[in-house]
Amino acid sequence: MSETQQRPTASDEPYVPARRPEPTGWAGYVVFAGVMLMMLGGFQAIEGLVAIFRDEYYLVTRSGLLLTMDFTTWGWVHLVLGLIAVGTGIGVLLGQTWARVVGIIIAVFSALANLAFLPAYPIWSTIIIALDVLAIYALAVHGREVRY
Repeated sequence: MSETQQRPTASDEPYVPARRPEPTGWAGYVVFAGVMLMMLGGFQAIEGLVAIFRDEYYLVTRSGLLLTMDFTTWGWVHLVLGLIAVGTGIGVLLGQTWARVVGIIIAVFSALANLAFLPAYPIWSTIIIALDVLAIYALAVHGREVRY
């Protein structure tokens, strides 16, 4: 090298930011899971309010339930699960890692609560359990693709 030529320095090269891997089409499942958590949380909260204020609405009495708690207790369980699910769904849509973990946990508890509540409200409980399973799958398998 001659004295007139200088070595290129790192500052002479243009800055290229690191690229994030492009999300696959499966990332839509995570959006689905976030929306489902919000929607199921809302329905769960409504179901809880019905159980708290109008317990004669359900098909069976307290003795016909899998766990013999009164409907007011079941109402509070559904209401709390529903409100947490709505907040978690918002977190999932924002790409928060904690929301994925909490979303899976809440979906499992929601499915178990609806399994125990199945004799009182069979069709709706079955639908919620199926949607909870889909949300668990989406969050567990494809949740990493929507991190921001």
